[in-house]
Amino acid sequence: MNDRTTLARFLISQSGRHPTATGELNSLVLDVALACKAISRRVAHGALAGVLGAESSTNTHGETQQTLDLIANDLFLQVNEWAGRVAGMVSEELDGPHHMPVEHPRGKYLLAFDPLDGSSNIDVNLSVGSIFSILRAPRPGLDAAAEDFLQPGSEQVCAGYAIYGPATMLVLSVGTGVHGFTLDPGLGEFFLTHPDLTIPASAAEFAINASNRRFWEPPVRRYVDECLAGEPGPRGKDYNMRWIASLVAELHRILTRGGVFLYPNDSKDPERAGRLRLLYEAAPVAFLVEQAGGRASTGRHRMLDVVPQELHQRVPFVFGASEEVERVEALHADDRSDVDSHALFGARGLFRTTA
Repeated sequence: MNDRTTLARFLISQSGRHPTATGELNSLVLDVALACKAISRRVAHGALAGVLGAESSTNTHGETQQTLDLIANDLFLQVNEWAGRVAGMVSEELDGPHHMPVEHPRGKYLLAFDPLDGSSNIDVNLSVGSIFSILRAPRPGLDAAAEDFLQPGSEQVCAGYAIYGPATMLVLSVGTGVHGFTLDPGLGEFFLTHPDLTIPASAAEFAINASNRRFWEPPVRRYVDECLAGEPGPRGKDYNMRWIASLVAELHRILTRGGVFLYPNDSKDPERAGRLRLLYEAAPVAFLVEQAGGRASTGRHRMLDVVPQELHQRVPFVFGASEEVERVEALHADDRSDVDSHALFGARGLFRTTA
């Protein structure tokens, strides 16, 4: 194993580029990695450990919680609450910031996470994962308030995910590209196996939930129709379509072989702008995508520029190959059929001004 780079060794090499680095961020990332190892073990045992199935409870979004959702959430909290590296934590499964035990010190970072993305896939033994985002705490050493987490994604100092599939991998960025580490279950170590992951600018593969087509905005329908038209159509090439219903799995495929993912705004629930959560899903994914040379957008504007208004804010999301995302943005820019349909994106909405 002497020729293998461990996660710890990699992080030390990265912090060496910053003379003022204290090692606290490295330690926090290693704590997150420890939580992911523990979750991987639970996922791998599945029905043998009695962790499959749903609970009678719902989360703050009104969604039924899976047993592993709660187990994964508790593992993230337990591993990260005692070492004094974070001032607060927020999770997709919690109503507000986690109140850490008074006896533990507060640190200078904030941790936001989706403990188990794609949990609807658990019972059918498909890939699931965890997503995390690390921000600087505005008030180091003090308990974090909800508003402390309302920072644009461009302020992240680290983001990453773990995917629990045929192999468990941890993929992350500390602002120096995107790097993938595979867990050796015998040694309990993550080793660098996929350095410098990049997303090609062009793609011939897209992922979208086609069952929602009747709710899509016209620019999204037009984009998908262009892809489905294949080589004779306006894009001049054939496309494949994918849909796994796990954001982590979709992201991992795009980072390793390219493509584009769309979960656009639609009219299915007019009161909800998009499906994915900004803090726990869209922002960290956007950080990784841009670090890998791709593009991440609301469909109209750069995702990392969106300033959260509340902890559980949802957003439309398009990411992947830069040429494909730019095409989606161009179609939205050319379209005026939805000017009054969706307040968030209308002529007087958040992301558009009157021409």
